Amino acid sequence: MDATSVGALLLCRAAPAAVRPSAHLLREQLVLAPAGDGWSVLVPEGKPWLTGAEPVDRVLTGWATALAVGANWPVLALWWDGDRAGYTLAAGFRRTVGYIWLADGTPAGEDEAMRTFAARLGLDPVLDVQALEPLTRPDPDADAHARLVGLVAVLAGTGLAMPAGLTPGEGADRLRAVAPVLPGAEPVEWHGWRDTVRAELDAVEAGPLGPYLVGPTARALSAAQLAAGLPLAAWGLTRRSPGWTAAGAILLAHGAIGLVYDRLRTRPGGP
Repeated sequence: MDATSVGALLLCRAAPAAVRPSAHLLREQLVLAPAGDGWSVLVPEGKPWLTGAEPVDRVLTGWATALAVGANWPVLALWWDGDRAGYTLAAGFRRTVGYIWLADGTPAGEDEAMRTFAARLGLDPVLDVQALEPLTRPDPDADAHARLVGLVAVLAGTGLAMPAGLTPGEGADRLRAVAPVLPGAEPVEWHGWRDTVRAELDAVEAGPLGPYLVGPTARALSAAQLAAGLPLAAWGLTRRSPGWTAAGAILLAHGAIGLVYDRLRTRPGGP
């Protein structure tokens, strides 16, 4: 695979401060930057799809799922290689939805997937869906990269504004060079579980729902995350899938953090 033809971006419908704790749990080197009103972008600094057993679309699907399972905001993964391009949308525990175009722009997805995509992002069911429909039809003047640019253009109505230089279709090396110098950009690196958990607890405490994330319902949710995370992480390790392993690890971490937070909030003298 030609490294210059492969690239990926992760678009999160949340501000960088909300994305940062979950991004740390991916245990990957990333650059996090604002991407408009209520959006953030994560740019991978590594290229595991070139050295591992999984292609770029599977790696990005795993990462998007990992970010979304422990958050209340969706994650849109954009990916491309020499043969295809596409997206994967992950939102909570729901099944991911995606669409693929061949290199020349030929649609290779299902129309229903595009409608589900619009619904999960809260797009206008008439105007935005009409704007997405041309992306599912043959167009000799639009290759796969142009399709992704068109998709991003539709999302501009939700506040998404791609930073200059982060154009879908650019090679990973170009994206890596641009990302660190973007306004508000910051590196996301793994510093161990202690610092990551502390950062997650601080984010929960500072959030508007912090005081309410205690009690039987919160404990049940945390237990469910632990129960779902363990087999998912084990499955990812068995498959040697970094994305799905990360998804399981994030579920485990969020479950454990939820239980710790509940205990800290409810014990006498707690915060």
